[in-house]
Amino acid sequence: MLAERRHQRILSVLRSGGPASVAELSEQLGVSPATVRRDLVRLEEDGLLTRVHGGAVVEEGDQPFAEVAEVRVDEKDAIAARAAAMITDGQSVLLDIGTTAYRLARHLHGRRLTVITSNLVVYEELADDEDIALVLLGGMVRREYRSLVGFLTEDNLRQLHADWLFLGTSGIRPGGQVMDTTVVEVPVKRAMIAASDRVVLLADAAKFPGTGMAKVCGPEDLDAVVTDAPVDPATRSALQEAGVEVVVADDRGRVQR
Repeated sequence: MLAERRHQRILSVLRSGGPASVAELSEQLGVSPATVRRDLVRLEEDGLLTRVHGGAVVEEGDQPFAEVAEVRVDEKDAIAARAAAMITDGQSVLLDIGTTAYRLARHLHGRRLTVITSNLVVYEELADDEDIALVLLGGMVRREYRSLVGFLTEDNLRQLHADWLFLGTSGIRPGGQVMDTTVVEVPVKRAMIAASDRVVLLADAAKFPGTGMAKVCGPEDLDAVVTDAPVDPATRSALQEAGVEVVVADDRGRVQR
């Protein structure tokens, strides 16, 4: 594996799963611990991570969409397939930013739906599907993450209503709080929640327990969480106490009993 590709993989692992040891990175990349250590030194010199005892960590931040899209693809697709099965033809669906919402959009082709989104990749995926009435929210373009944000986006949402919102997250706290790493996205997510009848959080197993400095909402604002693996007991208890349904899908999008 070329050094540049290794560096990208290391950053992806650290950003999606948090701090990792040299041994863990060595195993995931299939290279020697010595090679990993040299890579970590180089990445730290470039200001892309911080070395800690036995491993490394990256600061939370705004990851490019293309980079995030390569992480946990099968898990996200299973979640998306199960979420798509919740929707009935003729309904309106609000899709958040993020790669799991994009995977969900791919499962909606040919459905008679209205899809509302600030996710430019979702728009591109569905733009040529004549069965879908597609509404693209206005706003300021965040090019790296392919999304629209700002007061224009929020104003648009105040004029709309959706049967469903499928919400993304950077992580869920043990108390059930939905978090985000990017402050500018939070007002848009809150406006989406206010515009929707039912709110479904899409969260793969790496989001439990989650990270993020900004609170989007509490568990009381959710109707369901769709994930790909059993949720840790503390978080599951908090969600259930708030009346949130926890749906665990297998690798084909089916519900595990």
